[in-house]
Amino acid sequence: MAFPKITIYSKQTCPFCDKAKNLLQTKGVDISSVEEIRVDLNPDALQEMMQKTNRRTVPQIWIGERWVGGFDDLSALDQSGELNKLLNI
Repeated sequence: MAFPKITIYSKQTCPFCDKAKNLLQTKGVDISSVEEIRVDLNPDALQEMMQKTNRRTVPQIWIGERWVGGFDDLSALDQSGELNKLLNI
């Protein structure tokens, strides 16, 4: 199954980042194929994320070209059934 590109801005010690990755894994996403951008290792990436989202919290998640938001947003998409549509499943 071919999933769209998934990008997650994250930090190493972030329980919500872990929850987001775990939720994606339950959908069949191979986490090694996810582009993870660590803002704790790259201050420029943090600035880039903040410019794109007007948020400073992680995770910030994109599925394809669509900005999903954080873990709560991802979870809400899952509950509504929209996440399956975004993932083409």
